[in-house]
Amino acid sequence: MSLWVDKYRPCSLGRLDYHKEQAAQLRNLVQCGDFPHLLVYGPSGAGKKTRIMCILRELYGAGVEKLRIEHQTITTPSKKKIEISTIASNYHLEVNPSDAGNSDRVVIQEMLKTVAQSQQLETSSQRDFKVVLLTEVDKLTKDAQHALRRTMEKYMSTCRLILCCNSTSKVIPPIRSRCLAVRVPAPSIEEICHVLTTVCKKEGLNLPSQLAHRLAEKSRRNLRKALLMCEACRVQQYPFTADQEIPETDWEVYLRETANAIVSQQTPQRFYLEVLTRKSVTSRGLNEVTLHITSKKDKQTSLGYLRKCCQNPDKINLQLT
Repeated sequence: MSLWVDKYRPCSLGRLDYHKEQAAQLRNLVQCGDFPHLLVYGPSGAGKKTRIMCILRELYGAGVEKLRIEHQTITTPSKKKIEISTIASNYHLEVNPSDAGNSDRVVIQEMLKTVAQSQQLETSSQRDFKVVLLTEVDKLTKDAQHALRRTMEKYMSTCRLILCCNSTSKVIPPIRSRCLAVRVPAPSIEEICHVLTTVCKKEGLNLPSQLAHRLAEKSRRNLRKALLMCEACRVQQYPFTADQEIPETDWEVYLRETANAIVSQQTPQRFYLEVLTRKSVTSRGLNEVTLHITSKKDKQTSLGYLRKCCQNPDKINLQLT
């Protein structure tokens, strides 16, 4: 039994529920024959990975969906061994080099070298290149990004790269200039409501329009999150009611409580110190707490807190909408 978000994920460009004009352009890009490196970016839950997998299916056919998980060990020049997990088919390799931390440069070089020098097991695809999908490239170190730029030039004849990230602001210009940028905007509230209603109909469920709208708004236009919350509502209560409670994840509850505890003290310095001591110092955690705080406090206090956050730019990357 699979989650709805996986069970009803579109597997071809023609079945995408929104951004259909962009899907048609991507299909034309695949069919033109000269396939470039791609830089696919957009907010979480917008459908970047879904569109990338649809592109791969358009390139290679259904065989690209026969996935396997591989574990590889890479040895750095300092003799340090790095364990890295990848998802692969006969035609492509997916890897998140940022999982290796400061050794991401070595991972990129070794992975691309291995893929570029290997031969495809099936020649019926009529493609003389393999695809390497690198996720979260905006989290790579600068050394890794420069190594990526050099490597993508060297193996262009046998390897194409699809880079995936939330924002291009931390991707160096030499990489951006060598890729075709594809922006995947977040779906609108109406588009998310349409997808939720369609999925529920396929499950034989009746979803009230008011509840669908609440789910879309609470997800902050994150379709993956909206589908997960909708499925959680189904487990919690059915038949659906328009005003039923929408379950939250434990980490969201914790961050909201953190924000509520912080606003009991009225200084920006206290706000920021409380965030750090409560260990919400990951980029996403700090973003979430900051959004809660700025929604509760007056403008002057909120600006003071944001100034403290900006003194630590590596920890915060707000996307205020």
